[in-house]
Amino acid sequence: MTLNDQQPSLITTNSPVNRPESPNRPSKIAKLTSQHNDPEPQPDSEPEERETSTTMGQNPRATTQRYLIAIEYFGTRFSGAQQQAPNCRTVVGVLQSAFHKFIGQPVSIFCSSRTDAGVHALSNVCHVDVERISKRKPGEVLPPHEPSVVKKAVNHFLQKNEGDIMITDVRCVTADFHARYKAQERTYFYRLLSGPEHPSTFEKDRAWHVPEELDLQAMQKACKVLVGLHDFTSFRASGCQAKSPIRNLDELNVIEVLPSPYFPSAVERETQNLVGQALSESNSGLSCSNQNKAIEESSLGFGMRRRHRCFVVTARARSFLYHQVRLLVGALKSVGTGDLTVSDVERILEAKNVTANGPMAPACGLYLAHVKYDLP
Repeated sequence: MTLNDQQPSLITTNSPVNRPESPNRPSKIAKLTSQHNDPEPQPDSEPEERETSTTMGQNPRATTQRYLIAIEYFGTRFSGAQQQAPNCRTVVGVLQSAFHKFIGQPVSIFCSSRTDAGVHALSNVCHVDVERISKRKPGEVLPPHEPSVVKKAVNHFLQKNEGDIMITDVRCVTADFHARYKAQERTYFYRLLSGPEHPSTFEKDRAWHVPEELDLQAMQKACKVLVGLHDFTSFRASGCQAKSPIRNLDELNVIEVLPSPYFPSAVERETQNLVGQALSESNSGLSCSNQNKAIEESSLGFGMRRRHRCFVVTARARSFLYHQVRLLVGALKSVGTGDLTVSDVERILEAKNVTANGPMAPACGLYLAHVKYDLP
């Protein structure tokens, strides 16, 4: 890594903190309380787990604007989303550094979901309070930046870093809007690649490679056992800070999709609408793997590799226990390979003990897909 992403120190030679304070110079924004360092979101409905009133009920000055920020990132080079030790590269640390370069003063960023090391995000959400102070006249407070300006400017500094994180959306929200506690629902995707050959270089750290064939129907039956309101003690890792293991899993399913990146073969290029037909049949519940296999067997040449079967598990709930999604996927994979049966999954769930479960899935296949809010 070429850039240290730790949160910038408040005492530096170039920091405004070291300048003589002017009588007209506004006081600095109070630093917000830090969050717990847990990779996946803890329950949001339990008041004893919320942060102190200085975070939730704070009333920043009128010159301070709170922004809601949607971000995407490739999680392999991050030690997680939350700020950790100074030498750890984190999502929050990189974002805070980019904002510091943009506005010239440190900020505190709070994420809706605290993803683990190696976990990716198609859309994680954060909030940040920004006070716009003139760089030419340090004592002058200016109107807040437009969201489009914030997005463009911060992305400029993010791309000068590793280029593995980007802001996708920005919105102004009220001072009491909290990215974590206002979230109504979170959706995760998990990608599995099935096939004996080693995955493509382009799939490195983007999916869990399972050499065995996976039984899609068996995995779908196991999903029906786990969906709904349950005590998920058997599906939460040690160190979970949640007060209760009860969770309502609104959605858990697995489907087979076309592998990504997807490039058409010679036969496909000559056959109109072939890919469209495969997608249509996949959406209607039919597997596209047999069609892909037939196409590849007739079109593979020297230097052309066979595609893996690709499966996506979707888990949706208001909140999840620590490592819950990865433990769920680990059990589903074992059902798919035949190491477990649907009855075994029922037994694991009823055991209410994580030692009854098997290994959890690796972080590389997990994606935070969406965080839902009630926004005006």
